[in-house]
Amino acid sequence: MRKIIAITQVTLDGVMQSPGGPEEDPRNGFTHGGWAMSFLDNVANHAIGETIAGEFDMLLGRRTYEIFAAYWPHQGNNPIAKAFNKATKYVVTRSLDQLDWQNSQHIGGDVVDAVRRLKASDGPDLHIWGSGELLQTLIAAELVDEHRLWVFPLVLGEGKRLFENGVPPLGLTLVATRATTTGVLLNTYRPAGPLPKV
Repeated sequence: MRKIIAITQVTLDGVMQSPGGPEEDPRNGFTHGGWAMSFLDNVANHAIGETIAGEFDMLLGRRTYEIFAAYWPHQGNNPIAKAFNKATKYVVTRSLDQLDWQNSQHIGGDVVDAVRRLKASDGPDLHIWGSGELLQTLIAAELVDEHRLWVFPLVLGEGKRLFENGVPPLGLTLVATRATTTGVLLNTYRPAGPLPKV
């Protein structure tokens, strides 16, 4: 069985929207795009290298797929580009009929059922980058095996959050942590089951 690993950059107030650039995701008038980039250092770059070093496939929502597909296939020998281009991309979408990025496959219909079947199949772990709406669905269905949360030392006060209203209560166990020189906490959590009753 494959593990589903969510790799998410978040602010202290839980915002995950548009960490990479100003035009990445300006929905709802979001003007803080690119908030993560000035915090990246050698520690963070090493963590990225570790994450992409092994075999993995990707599970992406439509919006993140479109952002990635417009960028990564054109980055030459960049190590992230090479790893992402090689991986099979499973794309959850109701609106895209054609997926032009190499090694991309469509997932439609009942998303939870389809991801359960994909998780039970043979193959490498499945990495989810971004894909906030898909992530909400998979968290609610208890399908995420690991959260790699990169917590950045800033508060934005607005934007799409990782754990939005409606996500069921859940406990998480911290299994690894380290800090970058810029104050980013690279935390790894695994589900710890439902909250204990008081």
